[in-house]
Amino acid sequence: MYGVLMIDIGSTALTNEDISLLEQAQVGGVILFARNIVDAAQVRALCDDIRYHNPDILIGVDQEGGRVARLRNGFTPIPAMGKLGELFDHHSTEALSCAYDCGYLMAAEVLAVGVDLSFAPVLDRDGISQVIGDRSFHKDPQVIVALATQFMRGMRAAGMATTGKHFPGHGAIAPDSHVAEAIDDRSLDEILATDMQPFAQTLPWLDALMPAHVIFSQVDDKPAGFSKVWLQDIIRDQLKFDGVLFSDDLCMAGAQAAGDISDRVRAAIKAGCDIALVCNDRIAAHEAAKVAQELPYPNQSRVKAMCGQVPSWQGDLKSTCQQFEYWQQAKENVLKTFFNAQSDFSLPQGEHKKLDPTDYR
Repeated sequence: MYGVLMIDIGSTALTNEDISLLEQAQVGGVILFARNIVDAAQVRALCDDIRYHNPDILIGVDQEGGRVARLRNGFTPIPAMGKLGELFDHHSTEALSCAYDCGYLMAAEVLAVGVDLSFAPVLDRDGISQVIGDRSFHKDPQVIVALATQFMRGMRAAGMATTGKHFPGHGAIAPDSHVAEAIDDRSLDEILATDMQPFAQTLPWLDALMPAHVIFSQVDDKPAGFSKVWLQDIIRDQLKFDGVLFSDDLCMAGAQAAGDISDRVRAAIKAGCDIALVCNDRIAAHEAAKVAQELPYPNQSRVKAMCGQVPSWQGDLKSTCQQFEYWQQAKENVLKTFFNAQSDFSLPQGEHKKLDPTDYR
């Protein structure tokens, strides 16, 4: 049974404490961060070990591209999605083709190391947000729709489900909800006409959504991830979305309005989230595991649909990725377009740590 919690682990291999948490009945997912990653072989061994201790589990990572990319050492770099938007402004056809290639390439390499899904794509508009910036495809909702659709087509072609974030849009709010309360005081009509359009128009390609820890004060006094108005009335009833709803990390400052971690987990699930993320706080993870025992299990078929098509491990990343028929071509196209490099390009040893200063989701 897939449980309602997605947690993290401390390092590059499981500890006894990690295993104890993983074997809790309501732990249904693990998210990996840069601290969990050395290289491809180590990540695949770690994922295999996680599944040994909990076969019914989703393993996720943030591999958006640009500055938000956990898998770096030996992996093909993916540009920030804003680079696709810049290309679209001058060469729209090439940008759309490259968006597909980026989605396919990212998904193939993430799946190759045993990870089910990357929480991507970001569907927020590029506005004044301190935390979104070039993680967004563009400021124009219609350009976001065009590029994100191609990116998700590539993801799905490689065998990975898609997750749109941060519903209904974080780009118009300056504060970073990781570290501060974020409030958007625009009307519902204005939000619907602008920031929410990329989500609404790409629904056929979305398998999951992640709501923002933003309070849209003219709609509800709760952050979107704790709001029945957003999660049930709008997402489920009006938009008819039947995919998974992942909470954003409940340890973020933007989630504090719901109370302590037990209150946050209860509130997120009660509001309509299927899976609650509790990250980077081991004490909170233990508390969440306790409170989760009183909560219902999520819709099992809905969660199972997020499982990736993980290929058999062939000893190294390149050999494993060659099982994806379009991987080599996608890699060459992305490297030539964005990095002026050949297909054998890889980041130098240790460069991933230097290039990854944040843990943004």
